[in-house]
Amino acid sequence: MSNRRIVICATNSSSTENLCQTLESRGYRVEIASDVEIASKVIERQRIPLCLWGFTQEEHLLKLDEIRAQSPFCATIIISHEITPRAVVKYLRAGASDFWDQEKTEDLFEILDHHLSKVASQNDEIEPMDFPVEHFVGRHPKIIEVFHLIMSIKDTDSNVLITGESGTGKEVVARAIHDLSPRKKMPWVAVNCGAIPATLLESELFGHVKGAFTGATQNRVGRFQLAGNGTLFLDEIGDLSLDLQAKMLRAIQQKVYEPVGSAHSVYLNARIIAATNKNLEEAVKEKRFREDLFYRLNVIPINLPPLRERKSDIPLLTKSFIDKFSIQHKRTITGVSEDSMRVLMQYQWPGNIRELENLIERIIILKRDPGTIEIKDLPMQHFKSVSLDRYISSVAFPEGGLDLNEAMNDFENELILQALQKTQGNKNRAAHLLNLNRTTLVEKLKRKGLKIAV
Repeated sequence: MSNRRIVICATNSSSTENLCQTLESRGYRVEIASDVEIASKVIERQRIPLCLWGFTQEEHLLKLDEIRAQSPFCATIIISHEITPRAVVKYLRAGASDFWDQEKTEDLFEILDHHLSKVASQNDEIEPMDFPVEHFVGRHPKIIEVFHLIMSIKDTDSNVLITGESGTGKEVVARAIHDLSPRKKMPWVAVNCGAIPATLLESELFGHVKGAFTGATQNRVGRFQLAGNGTLFLDEIGDLSLDLQAKMLRAIQQKVYEPVGSAHSVYLNARIIAATNKNLEEAVKEKRFREDLFYRLNVIPINLPPLRERKSDIPLLTKSFIDKFSIQHKRTITGVSEDSMRVLMQYQWPGNIRELENLIERIIILKRDPGTIEIKDLPMQHFKSVSLDRYISSVAFPEGGLDLNEAMNDFENELILQALQKTQGNKNRAAHLLNLNRTTLVEKLKRKGLKIAV
């Protein structure tokens, strides 16, 4: 019965009591929270899988957004008499999973059972946890999967290949593997293979002996040797030349290598973790990367999603960076306003987490007054690609103006896609959210060429 637990977050009233009795008569275990703070504590501490949310004021929806960030596996159903397109946008922004018009009691149980079964399956596969490593922030299912994988390989010596776009946190994951492993007290040595000139990289990695080449006036210990029995992190491994790839393969395969100019072998004892933002499988096909080296490195593959695919983590990441840089730069920044967070959530973040981190640091450095980060604190030129910023009243029009028809089309597309996301692609329920006939929605999807992966 634990998967049929529900908290009703609404003002105590006869209608709330009646709803509670109706749900209990159907076998649900129901708890009533008369204010948002109580609801937040109940959901987090008791791991409630579903919440019926009756507070729709702006400040309460902001709290709902916080709750959803802290407890992403709790589905939230807005209960209201106001299920209009404008209200739907507002509720979606706050993290609502679905909506229920209080005049349509017969639809409620279908909605509840749908979301409870979905939450149950998610919790069976992945259970959210507190990550016992610094800077590892996130509650998105894909990130929790990554952490489960880290936990399963932390005690092994297998090579790991971490892939993902620039700025997705590949070094953070590599460091987490090291910090959770038996090697955590041993050296951690990181080298960016793409940042060192090719003529110097061999010596940087393997070291050299005196007289090995012009300018080699003394012996030099390479990164392989510095890593000792610890972990060697090879970032941007895809930038290695073919010659260096051959030497790298021998070192990893045979656990020995020779410093430049030396005839004596040195044992490799470190664990190898490599990372790249390139598609190494394509590079192998195009003969730009050795196939045998790829398979040696790719024993344990870990792929990190871009930030645009885990936007539910943006509030958590933003809070983490605000806390970090407020201390570092001696500022008193307490959070982010609702409008500002809306802009952050709409932006596509081509630079991923690194871009978000740099932006928050910049804002905190330039913001002299304490309090929350407001729209006026955001460098709006940075967010000119955000489709919805033009609909926020406090955001100025672009200098060159805008095309009203294009803006309206973008807005309509976004509403349709979000409705489909919230209903897992169910066109009937999406049409209901948008107050459209199903045939009208289907025609719009065909005409606009809109598709959603569910």
